[in-house]
Amino acid sequence: MSVLEIADIFGIVAFALSGFFVGVRERLDLLGIFLASFLTALGGGITRDAIADKMPYAFTDILPTILVVCVVVLAIIFKLHKFDKFEKSTIFIVSDTFGLVSFAITGSIVGIGAGFNIFGIVILGLLTAVGGSAIRDVMINRVPFFMISEFYGTVAIIVALMIYVLNLYDMVSLFNIILVFVFGVALRLFGYYKGWKLPNIT
Repeated sequence: MSVLEIADIFGIVAFALSGFFVGVRERLDLLGIFLASFLTALGGGITRDAIADKMPYAFTDILPTILVVCVVVLAIIFKLHKFDKFEKSTIFIVSDTFGLVSFAITGSIVGIGAGFNIFGIVILGLLTAVGGSAIRDVMINRVPFFMISEFYGTVAIIVALMIYVLNLYDMVSLFNIILVFVFGVALRLFGYYKGWKLPNIT
């Protein structure tokens, strides 16, 4: 299994859980919760592959669908939605962060493989990381989370830039990607709990 596939799986599982929590919070029915999870987990990857002129991974392999279904079913069985203030809970923040960083990595790696320049690589990393949640938020009539949230989309951009630099010096390896992943997760969590935000124009 390649580094790209491992990161994709990690991101799908994490974002499926994130989508589940949002669906429950918005009081969607069971179908709506499944759709919120599917869109959050797979929307960014589908967007990524379409831009890179690849057949979407979610459409050619059954594994992504199985992963999302298993996450939602297990979340229902273990009643994860019963957690008080679950969108502020550690499990939600950490799972969402894992998805964000994992998909930023896969997006930038696909961009490199497609021969994109630095702008294309960074944008693809960002779109992969936030595309699914943006589609989900638009469908439930919310402003996309990454546009109004704390230090979120910025982390995806930083992670994509790091992957670009590693590739520039021919240093893309499993070990270095794990280091980038750990750094990205730590940066996002540190920024979240410190309340970092980009300035607004007033």
